[in-house]
Amino acid sequence: MLDLNIPTKALFLDRDGIINIDHGYVNKIEDFTFNEKIFELMHLFIKKHFKLFIVTNQSGIGRGYYSIDDFEKLSKWMLKVLKQEKIEIEAIKFCQHSPETKCGCRKPQTGMIDEILKEYNIDLESSWMIGDKQSDIDLATNAKIGKSISIGNRDIAYSDYHFRTIEECFEFLRYFKL
Repeated sequence: MLDLNIPTKALFLDRDGIINIDHGYVNKIEDFTFNEKIFELMHLFIKKHFKLFIVTNQSGIGRGYYSIDDFEKLSKWMLKVLKQEKIEIEAIKFCQHSPETKCGCRKPQTGMIDEILKEYNIDLESSWMIGDKQSDIDLATNAKIGKSISIGNRDIAYSDYHFRTIEECFEFLRYFKL
């Protein structure tokens, strides 16, 4: 039996650019394309007993490009596909505000992680964050998440590891002791 008092490791994933190709304000199923090797990458962490969470800024809602209903419909579909791949996401946390709002939930602020910590007993020091923007890596630093990975071609400071693609990340981590 699992002892609920023992903190668990978590993998925090950004959505656009990490789980899916970022075409800019992705909000429709027909525009959503999973990144190559993302399922395999998630399975690596699942096998090492990590709980998976999605933390995503969705300023398109605050800017009026799409609605919360649009986001929730897409999220429900995405979770269904992931479940078919035997990938369980514990929770999706999102910030719907535009950057000008200066809210506490928009990355790099820790509001989404704080919400997760209210519901889950997470060992942040043993946890990982994967993102494609500086705000993702800054969130990891601000929340005291143990390790961070940046993905993509842009310069991102302070990540523990950097890879151009999810596939490169997977190929490296498959031989790494998580």
